[in-house]
Amino acid sequence: MALSAVPLGAQMLPTEFRVTLLGTGAPPMSVTRFGPSTLVEVGGLTLVFDVGRGAAQRLGQLGVSFARIDAVFLTHLHSDHVVGLPDLWLSGWILDRRVTPWPLFGPAGTTAMATHLTEAFAFDIGLRIGNGRQSADGGRLDAHDVTSGVVYDRGGVRVVAIAVDHAPIAPAFGYRVEYAGRVLVLSGDTRYAPALINAARGADLLVHEVALAPLNVDSSAAFYRAFVSHTTPEQAASVFRQVHPALAVYAHVVVFGGADEADIVPRTRRTYRGPLLLGADLMSIAVGDTLATPRPSLAAARPPNL
Repeated sequence: MALSAVPLGAQMLPTEFRVTLLGTGAPPMSVTRFGPSTLVEVGGLTLVFDVGRGAAQRLGQLGVSFARIDAVFLTHLHSDHVVGLPDLWLSGWILDRRVTPWPLFGPAGTTAMATHLTEAFAFDIGLRIGNGRQSADGGRLDAHDVTSGVVYDRGGVRVVAIAVDHAPIAPAFGYRVEYAGRVLVLSGDTRYAPALINAARGADLLVHEVALAPLNVDSSAAFYRAFVSHTTPEQAASVFRQVHPALAVYAHVVVFGGADEADIVPRTRRTYRGPLLLGADLMSIAVGDTLATPRPSLAAARPPNL
């Protein structure tokens, strides 16, 4: 499968099934890799998977209306995957005058988190509803705790939750998105997981996390417990060889122990030769096509609609 990178604006990507990496980073602060979040535009629907730091800003840069986000899916409840949720929810409500609730799907604990967030922001929510400027429904999180299996089915778009292995965090999910015979799989946070491999076989696009540490990392290292709950480039290569995706893309790039991010792809290439990209914030990929765009200028921003 040949890949060609084109400047944004030079060629429009198909919008029927498009994936945009809103954030590809990890907990450490970065101005180039925001927190983990992925935008999926498919079959006329706008879906967001995980809402890490800066997700709302990235959506604003893309000109995506917060009012037309159809559903939000969480892979697990680690703070770096949900810390941007209050911003997306409340800023989206305020800026774009959203009038419908926010469908929110995630593992056990998601509904409790939504309840507590609503309580935490009750003062602000009450004021905005009270002054008549905002719709009460638009400020409501419609949360659902889900288990493995089909969690969303609308307009020919089906989203399937996949139980992955992010121990000691459980449950944790990856997601499979199906539409018109095309398949996207998002790994979420996971170590090597046979269930993910089985669910992803032959996918058009596999977006997978990756964790890099020095090759001689010792179990006594302070970061070791966190490191072993993720997937190394070598382990990811094994996943890719079994899945045979039309394209594999690394996102949620986690680097430990002073390792060099530039080593991720070379270490994968030792045993995997298929189509592979190291993701970057705002990289956009047409599922089932051959195009992947580089990120646009990070200086662009949408003015608020006050």
